[in-house]
Amino acid sequence: MPSSAIPLKQLETYLVGGAVRDALLGIEARERDWVVVGASSQDMLDNGFKQVGASFPVFLHPKNSEEYALARTEKKQGHGYHGFKVDFHPGVTLEEDLHRRDLTINAIARDASGQLVDPFGGQKDIQQKVLRHVSGAFVEDPLRVLRVARFAARFKSLGFRVHESTIELMKRITESGELQYLAAERVWREVEQAMREETPSEFVRVLRDCDALEALLPEVNALFGVPQPEKYHPEIDTGVHLLMALDMAAGLDKGNARMVFAVLLHDLGKGLTEQQYWPSHLGHEAAGLPLVDAVCERLKVPTASHDLARKVCGHHLRCHRLLQAKPATVLRLLEKLDVFRQPQVLADFGMACEADFRGRKGLQDRHYPQRAYLQRAYEAASGILARDLDLGGISGPEVGQRLREARIEAIAKLPRG
Repeated sequence: MPSSAIPLKQLETYLVGGAVRDALLGIEARERDWVVVGASSQDMLDNGFKQVGASFPVFLHPKNSEEYALARTEKKQGHGYHGFKVDFHPGVTLEEDLHRRDLTINAIARDASGQLVDPFGGQKDIQQKVLRHVSGAFVEDPLRVLRVARFAARFKSLGFRVHESTIELMKRITESGELQYLAAERVWREVEQAMREETPSEFVRVLRDCDALEALLPEVNALFGVPQPEKYHPEIDTGVHLLMALDMAAGLDKGNARMVFAVLLHDLGKGLTEQQYWPSHLGHEAAGLPLVDAVCERLKVPTASHDLARKVCGHHLRCHRLLQAKPATVLRLLEKLDVFRQPQVLADFGMACEADFRGRKGLQDRHYPQRAYLQRAYEAASGILARDLDLGGISGPEVGQRLREARIEAIAKLPRG
């Protein structure tokens, strides 16, 4: 080891961020991050750490690959994620590093002896269940609007709320127009992570509270205030229904971001209905498809998530009516979903439709046998292959027609409900 290097055991390291916060909340940490004070990049390399990252030095521990970052400060000097001047010289203090963080509950550090360093009152805010910004520098990073909304979704079940003063700063960011400079990939990453949380509705609600929903997802924001027939939707407001459906989806399969995201977009067509036709929304499924495409293309959503969102938007009403449908109609739905080539789509589609059906005021506990029936229909139909049929010398399109007829017969034998 070069004489200038700091022995690993003498590096001034602190556990920071989510790991400290989650320990105080009594929940298992998702990851552990460390900050190193008083060291240079060369010190880290000399101690066997591997450098990663381009914007500022982050290092992987030589034994466990956990991330260690040099203490740093950031100063806004331009638009977007790259519009910061970063300073990570050895003189940067721990408090200066914590000062640049977003929320007080994320600005707590723990030293090697287990002592907490909490210069901004994060422990008090944890006790009071408040998501509060660390300082006025919060407004320098527009991504924090999405991050705070995501944390609100994660900790809603624990009773956390976003402090009013933080909501006001988030509104300032929205009004500044800085959200438009966020890279699509970073917005999508926050949206996707929010869809994995226990209460994804809170993500939407907080974005709406600070006017960011209209800026980032105007197609979703347009649903609020749009009425639906009370007979089917006792909650009436389409936006309220959406919030209920999102949480229902998370309850059916928490962490399934692709499925919950499909629920987020399933009713976009209702935002296009002219007021003279309210509360009816005839044809909203087809009308919503271009909007689904617009959202997914704007956020550069992965193909699988985009595809499922289109299928849920376009076919959720067909799934609701499945028990009254003719066997040929059931097979047609399976074909439109392309589940014979993509069988993994079926479970997500069924859960998304169930979330829509049950995400309604007073109807959360009703049974949705359509999902199980659709699965049985798929199993019955997919179990019949052309090679197993007596084709009697026919060929070409007639083979496909015979296969469809056999599959329809198999579906017709299934019990309903």
